[in-house]
Amino acid sequence: MLTRISRFWARIELSAAAILAVGVTLLILLNVVTRTAGAPIYWVDEAAIYTMVWMTFLGASAAIQMRQQVAITILTDALPEGAKRVAAKLVDLAVFVFAAAMLWFCWRWFNPLALAQNGWDVMAFQGSTFNFIYAEPTSTLGVSKWVIWLVMPIFSAGVFLHATAHLLNFAPPESHGPEVAT
Repeated sequence: MLTRISRFWARIELSAAAILAVGVTLLILLNVVTRTAGAPIYWVDEAAIYTMVWMTFLGASAAIQMRQQVAITILTDALPEGAKRVAAKLVDLAVFVFAAAMLWFCWRWFNPLALAQNGWDVMAFQGSTFNFIYAEPTSTLGVSKWVIWLVMPIFSAGVFLHATAHLLNFAPPESHGPEVAT
């Protein structure tokens, strides 16, 4: 069941990343056209950067679900099958610990309980916690940066879900990537 949920979430992540990739392309094209016309739109650069950041984090989370993340396999390629499975589970455990730590850090960073305790009043929250996450706007877009930074807890939750599904799945790891004909 958890594996199906993980696969479903990865499809959502990949779909969103694909849409964001189109968005990055369109923003860069808009930037080229407006600069060539001598009328640059300065917020486009920042929007393209943040769009690419979201695309990257969502794609990275989906890659973990599909076991397509970047890996150095020189050691594990030389191992016998049983040891490869153990190594794969150790990697799953390391990714799980990383994701759990990221969730904890995001929880501490966004601190929703303290925000709620302060009646959702950002100024009171800042005064009681000295945490200014909800106050800083982006340079040219004027959007609160916490909205941009939401990709971090979303990424962390996705990686946590995928790592948990991998840890609880005792079947040998399989690649969901494209098959290469040799």
